[in-house]
Amino acid sequence: MSQLYVVVLAIIVAVLLGVALYRTTTVKTKADYLVAGRSLPALVLVLTLLTSWIGAGSLFAGAENAYKNGFAALWQPAGGWIGLLLIYFIAPRARKFAQFTLPDLLEARYNQAARVLGTFAILFAYVGITSYQFKGGGNVLHLIFPDQVTPELGTFIIAAFVIFTTALAGMSSVAYMDVAIGSLVTVICIIATPWLLHEAGGWAGLHAALPETHFQVLGNLSLVRALEFLVPTLLLMLGNQVMYQKFFSARSERDARISVIGWILGTLLLETLIVAIAVIGSAMYRTGEVLKQPYEIIPYTARHGLPALMGALLLGAVFAKVISTASNYLFSPASNLIEDVFVRYIAPNASNKRVLIISRLAVVLLGCWALYQAIYAPSILAKMLWAYTIYSAALTPVVLAAFYSKRVTAWGAVAAIAGGTVVTLTWDLTWVNPTLAGLRGLFPPIIAERDAIFPALAVALAAMVVVSAVTPRPAPEQLARFAA
Repeated sequence: MSQLYVVVLAIIVAVLLGVALYRTTTVKTKADYLVAGRSLPALVLVLTLLTSWIGAGSLFAGAENAYKNGFAALWQPAGGWIGLLLIYFIAPRARKFAQFTLPDLLEARYNQAARVLGTFAILFAYVGITSYQFKGGGNVLHLIFPDQVTPELGTFIIAAFVIFTTALAGMSSVAYMDVAIGSLVTVICIIATPWLLHEAGGWAGLHAALPETHFQVLGNLSLVRALEFLVPTLLLMLGNQVMYQKFFSARSERDARISVIGWILGTLLLETLIVAIAVIGSAMYRTGEVLKQPYEIIPYTARHGLPALMGALLLGAVFAKVISTASNYLFSPASNLIEDVFVRYIAPNASNKRVLIISRLAVVLLGCWALYQAIYAPSILAKMLWAYTIYSAALTPVVLAAFYSKRVTAWGAVAAIAGGTVVTLTWDLTWVNPTLAGLRGLFPPIIAERDAIFPALAVALAAMVVVSAVTPRPAPEQLARFAA
């Protein structure tokens, strides 16, 4: 059986590496590297958007949530579903704007200060997201090769592969690797879910093995806790720079809008199947290793609950999915360093060759930072919520205001980005030192025991509204590029 897993992983790695090497030959300019030459058709966009969105956050953090709370874990992906319905109307506007990064948008609509602060918020959030992809991938390799690969060694192996393939061809490499990965994941999840349900004894078997709360709308969650899963996911989806870069890479505004329809359908299907696999796995495996590390429930179920070939394919799909999402969220902040720092402030007249060299160096440096965080991250679920909150509170409100508000001013946006970022970073300072309580220590327990999303979002929105009310309205030329 172990040889089968080796063969499946070897094929997946060879295909992904082959795609990355081939796409490297097509990269000649900055636009080729950062936005794939603005040439992605709708089908490629659907698969790369779907694959980049569903990664370790769903396969590990979402699975851990499903193991503990049953189908109430769907509150987390439901935020993305709601966001996608709104994105259908944003996508063509984003393609019409057609820049390289989200801070490009922030400067065009607001000012340079918003661009710089937005860049820092993206760096913190996306490197954090990349780090738990590395950690999740390391756990997959450990499950496949328990005697040869420790979780730590697996994390290093995943990080090295992602850094190398992402540095090769940038967006072109990422997007076309996603086509192969998205196709594999969709097919194997559709096949594996009914098989596992049958092995668990059908719905009757699930109800017999699991508490009734696992089948309720809220389960063990309070409404506030459910919203703490939904709101960060919703806001990350609406302001997601990875998504906007894919829209900037679209062949046309029509391709951007069509891709969202496919993305909505694919996300509804895959996120539901992932939660279902985790819940079924929790019924089949209530003790042992997964009881201590419930985020491993999907790869563990693939390894022990499916026929050899199907299990190998599902594990390979999880492995590939982690690589894809890590590549997307590693490439995105690297493009920020290039477009928003290097080209904007250090070498505005740099040649394409020099930009490509510095771009690849940025991928390597940020990958090393993400690897450091992965080694010391205590929980994939906690790390996911922390990274989502930074982005959700600091950036999504001002991104939406750029497209839909004529009254929000440059300094209102700056205040919102700064406020959301500072509250999130200081709400809980135990990531700096276990003895530090952070900003939450200043509030009564009913507020202090909550995650940072609602305090950070409240501060960001209040700052944006108040500062915009007392500063001059934006000039008409700033608003013109964002009109429908």
